[in-house]
Amino acid sequence: MRICVFLGSSPGRSPVYREAAEAFGTLLAKRGIGLVYGGGTVGLMGVVADAACAAGGEVIGVIPEALRAREHDHQGISELHVVQTMHERKALMAKLSDGFVTLPGGIGTFEEMFEAWCWSQLGYHEKPVGLLDVNGFYSGMSGFIDHVVAEGFLKPEHRAMLLVEKDPEVMLDRIAQYLPPRTEHWLGDDDV
Repeated sequence: MRICVFLGSSPGRSPVYREAAEAFGTLLAKRGIGLVYGGGTVGLMGVVADAACAAGGEVIGVIPEALRAREHDHQGISELHVVQTMHERKALMAKLSDGFVTLPGGIGTFEEMFEAWCWSQLGYHEKPVGLLDVNGFYSGMSGFIDHVVAEGFLKPEHRAMLLVEKDPEVMLDRIAQYLPPRTEHWLGDDDV
């Protein structure tokens, strides 16, 4: 099993984010779960990869050529795939993964998580999508998503496709036990 982790290319202000990324990378390796991530050494991306590597885990990075200098592609991981575009990056990360977990990050992190979740809603995949709420980082976003449901722009069954947890152990347990909901997707079998 491999989990794609979306998280910041910055470290954030609080050391709690670095600690969470390190703990999550270590936990993945200890559970025998491979890490798929953005391929860089900077910010929380580098922390999660270094931790998984140090714990003996499989680490696969996917980085666009244009970001190699900025994100400093990681040379100490199991595999590094260099692609041409961000679209290729996300598609390959999804292909290599059995699920997704999002840790703190910025707009790129949010975009990646929302796209993976949207793909689930549309029926492009049936993989679990998780939001790890480190130190309440995503509590506002989670509340907003509930507001979107209350206002009728998101069905409750599609909201339920996004797993939100504070505890990384519980998150991985839920991912391991995940059964895609039996719900109507936006796209039919002929559209996918």
